[in-house]
Amino acid sequence: MIEYIEQLSQDKLLYFALPLFFICMIVEYKIAREKYHGKDTTVSLLMMVFSAIVEFVPKVLAFVLFFYLHELSPLKDVVQRQWWAWLLLFFADDISYYWFHRLNHEVRLFWAGHVPHHSSIYMNLGTALRQGVGERVHKFFFWIWIPLLGFDPLMMFTMMGVSLIYQFFVHTELVDKLPKPIEFIFNTPSHHRVHHASNIRYLDCNHAGILIIWDRMFGTFSEELKEIDAPQYGLTVNIETFNPITVASHEYTAIWKDVQRAEKWSDKLNYIFNSPGWTHDGEDKRAKVLRKKLFEEEQKQTTNQ
Repeated sequence: MIEYIEQLSQDKLLYFALPLFFICMIVEYKIAREKYHGKDTTVSLLMMVFSAIVEFVPKVLAFVLFFYLHELSPLKDVVQRQWWAWLLLFFADDISYYWFHRLNHEVRLFWAGHVPHHSSIYMNLGTALRQGVGERVHKFFFWIWIPLLGFDPLMMFTMMGVSLIYQFFVHTELVDKLPKPIEFIFNTPSHHRVHHASNIRYLDCNHAGILIIWDRMFGTFSEELKEIDAPQYGLTVNIETFNPITVASHEYTAIWKDVQRAEKWSDKLNYIFNSPGWTHDGEDKRAKVLRKKLFEEEQKQTTNQ
């Protein structure tokens, strides 16, 4: 195990990026001080620390598993560190991130681990560091297929680091829409503001890491429409606390309470594995249901005009 940890320790990309992150946060704060709130940013930094602590063991175990799967791959001697291998890995990593991120929003148990990242009502570079804590446990399962294609674990973790660094910079309101070709292909600040918005129109949209094309392909894309529906950040029901323990754990508590009050086992399982907003005894407030109602109402209004 020590040998694997030593190999994993070579993955230092994010450590080198941290000083850049803090410099950029300071610059953004100087330009737009109103986008920040002291206690909120403190919680974001604590979530970063919590997630790093929780992720350590799963990351080591994943590295070991990826190593053995790589050894089983018939392509391990074909896929080395060629330029085309990095290019293929870029796409493999990015689509893995898309499905990991999307299911974090569509499976309530996963959402409980991801929700801290969305709990801030501010959109700034500090919020990028407000990582989900519980999601670190199940994260690496979504990458488990990649070493079987011949990509070695250190190469994979390097690409995951590149993706996270890119994603840091889309958490801002200071950058408006970019040229159309960039907006069409890449995840941008505009697309990611949609993702962090609690407006019904935007719920569970734009799960991209680097490429927005996955959202366009799989039907989860939404354009930012500032003039019609300016993004409102945070949760549909904000938790209104700066207690870091509550921020990290509140949705797990809510799931447990819902499971306890449900009598049928099917309902208990739905509270764990169905989408957030599902209920057995009230209004269905899942994102796809609320969006459908909104679009139907807008269509009726358009028809009546």
